[in-house]
Amino acid sequence: MPVIKTHATTPIPETAQHALKAAFGQAIENIPGKSEQWLMCLFDENAPIYFGGDDSEASALIEVGVFARGEVPASAWEALTAAVTPAVAETLGIDPARIYVSCSSTPNFGWNGTTF
Repeated sequence: MPVIKTHATTPIPETAQHALKAAFGQAIENIPGKSEQWLMCLFDENAPIYFGGDDSEASALIEVGVFARGEVPASAWEALTAAVTPAVAETLGIDPARIYVSCSSTPNFGWNGTTF
């Protein structure tokens, strides 16, 4: 049950959403047991983001959350970040130095009225 939320100061047109969804679908496979089949992507465009106290340049926060009863290896998160960052940078025209990727896992996740 992975979820990737994109918060960006820029517009995220439908074509960009599709491109990012595809890139995220591939990137999530870096996390053991995860695939695009259960991936949910959310897009928050034109978000007010201050990076270092400055909002004059485009910025983005990518939040990645997964359901995992065990710990996700650091190498998996590193591979995911390495895949997601250039996809966001190229698709939305944001300097990679102004993109944060937040990664987390939870042993509790709800779907279809049930919590795992």
